[in-house]
Formats: sequence, structure tokens, C-alpha cells
Amino acid sequence: MHPAFSVIFLTTLIGAAQGLFLALATGQVYSVFGLLPAQTTGFYAGGGLLALVLLGLGLIAAAFHLGKLEYFVTRAWRGMSQWRTSWLSRELIALPVFMAAVFVYTVANYMGATETLFTLGGKVAVDWTLLLAVVGAVLAFVLFVCTAMIYASVKFFQEWHSPLTVVNYTLFGIASGFTLATAYAAYQGVDLVGFFAGWAILFTVVSAVTRFAALYRNGRIEHKSTLQTAIGVRHTKIKQRSMGFMGGSFNTREFFHGASDATYNAVRWFFIIATFVVPVLLLWATGNDGIALATLAFVVQYLGLMAERWFFFAEAKHPQNLYYQSMM
Repeated sequence: MHPAFSVIFLTTLIGAAQGLFLALATGQVYSVFGLLPAQTTGFYAGGGLLALVLLGLGLIAAAFHLGKLEYFVTRAWRGMSQWRTSWLSRELIALPVFMAAVFVYTVANYMGATETLFTLGGKVAVDWTLLLAVVGAVLAFVLFVCTAMIYASVKFFQEWHSPLTVVNYTLFGIASGFTLATAYAAYQGVDLVGFFAGWAILFTVVSAVTRFAALYRNGRIEHKSTLQTAIGVRHTKIKQRSMGFMGGSFNTREFFHGASDATYNAVRWFFIIATFVVPVLLLWATGNDGIALATLAFVVQYLGLMAERWFFFAEAKHPQNLYYQSMM
């Protein structure tokens, strides 16, 4: 497939925002149970605002993907109307709902809405901010599933049609979000840098394991489509002589990445090093005041995730390319 950079930006930006919110929610829940030092509502409000910025940038990328802004504004409801059968429609619903939850969470923390609503076991006080954190965390996972299933549900893309697609989308978002949370905590000077960095390393390592599992699986796929099934001819010996036209077309541009084998392999090695190896080393070296190292870890990891997402699309082999193979 031809990777669209608008979709690459969309999925990586909202994934990092979801992961960042999950990091904030995790830190807040831990502090409520006395496992971490409590932070000010301003810390969580600032983190929520940062997540909203990433989500907003993701929406801008989505608008570019549609080609015209008015389509994004006036026709979004049509996409949502197919929620019974379409994972894309479900994502179009889940994304604004999650954004609304993050917005309310941010405002509640900014306004200091910490009045106790009820207590759990007579010890744990639950206020509005904590309740919104839990609700937002659930919505973040719902959005991860909806986004990943857009691709995992397409059966004729055998590279995508796997539970590993959902697992990897989720883990990549969480890993990048916790890495960003590490940089944010270091910038704010709070005692959560080591906590976020530890979780970021763990999620990065686990995501490396699952992504390598996907690479191993995809490298050994026996594709169901053949040249015979592509053109509807059962003859055992078929050799393509002509494309049927002189130049390219939408099919040859949009269903094949067009990169050389050297570029394809270089992108694979780059995303492995930039997404997994370098961030883990930088996070491991990050101290309580390691703003530069933590920020660099997120920047490198995000660039690696962009490369990984490019490779994710390029790796998928569309059956129609069996017919247009001489164009490549």
C-alpha cells in the first residue's frame, strides 16, 4: 500500500495523546492509593492540555487526508452513521468522545474540582477529576481498538488481518505517551520522572516483542491471492507482457508504496532502532532533572513511530498488484 502521511500523522499523534492521558490517569490513581506522591491539579491540567494539542493536530491531519476541510466539517456525520458495520465510523465517534472527556478532565483539574463524591472502602476518596481520569482511560482503549480494527478487519490484507495489529497500535501509543509523560514530568519538576520512565521502558520493550512477532509472521505469510485469481484465469502458466496502458493510474499510485527495496529495508531498520533501542537507552539514563534526555527520547521515538507506520502500510500487499506487477 501507498502510505499517506496524513494518516501516519493522525494515528501517531492521537496514539501519543491517548498514551499521555493514560499515564496521567495512572499516576493519579497511584497517588490516590498512596503509592505515589500526590500532585497538584495544575500538573494534571497541563498534561491534559498537552494531550488536547496532540489530538487537535491529529484532527488537522485527518482533514488533510480528506482533501477538503469542508468535507471534514460537513460530512463527518455521514461517516458516523455507519457505526453498526464500520470500524471507521466507530473511530469517528470514539475520537470526539475521548477528546470531550480529556477536555472536561482538563477543565475540572484547572478549576480544582476535588470535592469528594464518594469513598471506596471508607478510605479512597473519589472526586470528579479521578472519576474523569478513569472514564477517559476506558475511552482511550476504546479508541485504540477502533483505530486498529480499521486495518485489522480487512481480510484481504493478510499482513494487517491479525490481533497483533490491535496489540501493536495500543502498545505503541501507550509507550510514546508514557515517554512524553516522562519529559512532561521532568519539565514540571515533579517526582514522577522515574515512575513514568520505568513504565515507558516496559511498554517500549513489550511493543518491540509484539512488533517483531508481527514482522516474523508477515515474512512467512502464504498469500491466498495468485496471478490466476487476480485476473480470473486458471491456466498454470501466465506471464504478463503489458500493463494495458502507457502510464500509471490511481491503482498503481495508491496501492503500492513505490519505494526501492533498499529504501524499504532502510525504513525497517530505522524504525527498529529509533522506536525501541534509542528511547530505552535515553530513558534509562534519564534522572529526575533529565528534561533534555526525556524530550530527546520522545522526539526520537516519535520519528521512529512515523517510520514504523510508513512501513506498516508499505508492508501490506494489495492483491491487485499481482495484475499491475510490471509497473513495479
